[in-house]
Amino acid sequence: MSNTEVAPQEILCEADGSRVGLELLAPRQVPLGGPRAMDVRRTLPQRQRSLIGAWCFLDHYGPDRVGDSGGMKVPRHPHTGLQTVSWLFTGEIEHRDSAGFHAAVRPGEVNLMTAGRGISHSEFSTPATTVLHGAQLWVALPDSARHMAPTFEHFRPEPVNGIGWIMRVFLGTLSGSVSPVTTHTPLLGAELLLEAGAELTLETEAAFEHGLLVDSGSLVLDGHPVPKDSLAYVPAGHRSLTLAAGDDGARVLLIGGEPLGEKIVMWWNFVGRSHEEIVAYRAQWQAEIGAAEVSAEGAADGAGPASWAAATAAAGGGADLRFGPFPAGEPAALPAPALPNARLRPRG
Repeated sequence: MSNTEVAPQEILCEADGSRVGLELLAPRQVPLGGPRAMDVRRTLPQRQRSLIGAWCFLDHYGPDRVGDSGGMKVPRHPHTGLQTVSWLFTGEIEHRDSAGFHAAVRPGEVNLMTAGRGISHSEFSTPATTVLHGAQLWVALPDSARHMAPTFEHFRPEPVNGIGWIMRVFLGTLSGSVSPVTTHTPLLGAELLLEAGAELTLETEAAFEHGLLVDSGSLVLDGHPVPKDSLAYVPAGHRSLTLAAGDDGARVLLIGGEPLGEKIVMWWNFVGRSHEEIVAYRAQWQAEIGAAEVSAEGAADGAGPASWAAATAAAGGGADLRFGPFPAGEPAALPAPALPNARLRPRG
């Protein structure tokens, strides 16, 4: 998913050990497009907390009737230095990327795209989808992995059942359930469904920070009520978490991981380490989509190269495209927003 804000701010992401105890992060509404756009509820990043482990972005959406909201329509856009994690409760999304992967995102199945040095992808809800409901998360890659080749993984976790609860672990390890999906820092991601009045105590890694998003119902975490759509942050040092559902049950997403231990500047859809890197990523993306437009126009009138990779090479950009190539006939790519007038500086 793209960050479609027209004036995104640069964000310094770093572990913040100054706070102890549970912290509640309220969501903010962000539209994904025009006047009939689907809204998402963003709980990461925020000024007071930009990372939970290596998790750096969390958008939560729905349930939305596609006939009213228009569904998800996110044309091709770029990413660097991160992994995207797609998790649905209802509906279906078509994913297509420049590494050659074409997949469906379905409920109970995790799709993880590793951008590495650079990738571009699109996401559209399918015509058969009537209600769309789920979450999109990003994971910041450590310096040791952020220049790797882009790739994609898909996994359907087997549900783990207990008295009054169901668990699906899509990243990492929890309660004996293990996900084979590749991560580059120690991480955890799981969906938990609790029946009315159910209580569940989870043994957790003391080295992990944790975040718990309440999707539906009502929940008390370690004795503290967590409002619906809010993200509860629990600092490292806790060896267990106790979840208690209210009379309407609860569905929650649990994320966690060891603190990243690195400062990262995040602006729009790019994760980098400096102002210069972000500026270079944006310039290269604009050059590549500009070459694509020239190629498409030339192919239409028979006067230009049939492939925009060839167009970029002809323009002196070479065939090694950071964000491409991409299949022909797709909707126009999203241009990058304008950079701030001032130098991108770390904030936090």
